[in-house]
Amino acid sequence: MTTTHRVTLQDFTGRWQLAREITDHRSGAPAHFTGIAAFTPDDAGLAYLETGQLRLPGQPPFHAERRYHWRASRDGFDIYFDDGRFFHSVAPDSPEAQHWCDPDTYAVTYDFDAWPIWTSRWTVTGPRKAYDMVTTYTRLDPTRR
Repeated sequence: MTTTHRVTLQDFTGRWQLAREITDHRSGAPAHFTGIAAFTPDDAGLAYLETGQLRLPGQPPFHAERRYHWRASRDGFDIYFDDGRFFHSVAPDSPEAQHWCDPDTYAVTYDFDAWPIWTSRWTVTGPRKAYDMVTTYTRLDPTRR
């Protein structure tokens, strides 16, 4: 997949509305997350903070959050967990990556073709996990491209 907008790390700076659909292939139960993702400059790139409400079947909604660090790389950007461990790399011209978390595999495809709306599509497979997760990000500050 080739993107029509060559995104750079700085293009993500700001706040994004996000909507996530999670399909668990074992239970068949869908889950939903809605919230805000904020990319803020830090010493080495951008800090990512995602906060919102996770809705699981049969349970009341609850607060959930994630933190990552995005760094510029030669081909695009590298993404690290909040504790500094490497997660995966993204090249906007070939936006697919994998992460192995013993014993499960996480495969992602990013789509920047409708920038500044973009998506990430994760497929997680293995003996412990089997789900798809699609997240759509929409910029909250429309004056920023």
